[in-house]
Amino acid sequence: MAKGARVRSSSPPDGGWGWMIVAGCFLVTICTRAVTRCISIFFVEFQTYFTQDYAQTAWIHSIVDCVTMLCGLGFALCYSPAIAMVGKYFSRRKALAYGIAMSGSGIGTFILAPVVQLLIEQFSWRGALLILGGFVLNLCVCGALMRPITLQEDQTTPEQNHIGRTQKPDFQRVSPCSTLTKKWVQTCLCCSLQQEYSFLLMSDFVVLAISVLFMAYGCSPLFVYLVPYALSVGVSHQQAAFLMSILGVIDIIGNITFGWLTDRRCLKNYRYVCYLFAVGLDGLCYLCLPMLQSLPLLVPFSCTFGYFDGAYVTLIPVVTAEIVGTTSLSSALGVVYFLHAVPYLVSPPIAGWLVDTTGSYTVAFLLCGFSMIFSSVLLGFARLVKKMKKTQLRFLAKEPDPKLQLWTNGSAAYSVARELDHRDEQSVALTVPGPSPT
Repeated sequence: MAKGARVRSSSPPDGGWGWMIVAGCFLVTICTRAVTRCISIFFVEFQTYFTQDYAQTAWIHSIVDCVTMLCGLGFALCYSPAIAMVGKYFSRRKALAYGIAMSGSGIGTFILAPVVQLLIEQFSWRGALLILGGFVLNLCVCGALMRPITLQEDQTTPEQNHIGRTQKPDFQRVSPCSTLTKKWVQTCLCCSLQQEYSFLLMSDFVVLAISVLFMAYGCSPLFVYLVPYALSVGVSHQQAAFLMSILGVIDIIGNITFGWLTDRRCLKNYRYVCYLFAVGLDGLCYLCLPMLQSLPLLVPFSCTFGYFDGAYVTLIPVVTAEIVGTTSLSSALGVVYFLHAVPYLVSPPIAGWLVDTTGSYTVAFLLCGFSMIFSSVLLGFARLVKKMKKTQLRFLAKEPDPKLQLWTNGSAAYSVARELDHRDEQSVALTVPGPSPT
């Protein structure tokens, strides 16, 4: 896109062309995440045609999800940038904007699940995949909607601009092969990367990254094995596809309503807790799934799991932005979605291996449930420890004893208790008389 089309703004506009960005991200999530989820409907077809077990067939879905989150290939070139653009255009209504944008995954699943089943019945799985491929070409339209925006926090200072203008002619005079030029470029690149990815050293982000690994491990297998599990307990093909549709439409409700609720004043400061709540409840749903062996019982499960799945998916960018800020949001989201890759790659095959080994889905679903619950508990425990440390520092700062006073300089706190103790000892030594000579 031409440089003249770049929008400059002192703060996120929270509207205007931002709603077109939301619409573009909405279409991107339909063409990427919804299509990926519908591969679950192809699972039985693949398994029958290639005569493979659960573990081998699961690699198809795993590789699609892994490449999307791991590389700069395929869906990844659309998914992560579209989500980051929404964060650039919205601040006050960020959760709502993300809720609408991410609901594309749910509404896409709701529409595509029965359609894909019909396409398979009419054109076989090969023809259905070709039609889906043509549908995914709409990503080109989504990319045309993404208009770059430059915020005040992204702009360089006048001093930096002046230095850049003065150094540019000198840079042009120096030979490109010059050793000095190469070192200067390398230094600039290293400094830029260090500043861009400084959030990797933040303890809060490290804990979030670890929890994402467990959460991603738990959430992926359901979209692979829900249809096969439903078929194994006597549900028909159309009814199994209907379960995916229910999960998708409730996912939409979770995206939008949870985004709207967490934008309210009463919950705006508790988005982190809401995220933990949603992830934990999805884990509990997993633990109940092996006991649900009929369509009337699987429908409420799809509703509950779908709602909270949409809820925490909406809050992932919001929680990440609270930790790292909007300046590094794009890079941080790239890292967060990158961390989804390995669990997405290994969890469906592991679950398939457990199904092949045990002859049931119980162990696979229980492992996924406990993984999501552990993810939620880990983040909650880390937040609790951080609050306890803050409370302790505030308590020490309010102590009247000068030995317990703390001076804060940036992020480091310096205690002067030892120095005061040393001074007290010196004063006592001066006031106490020594032994009299005999």
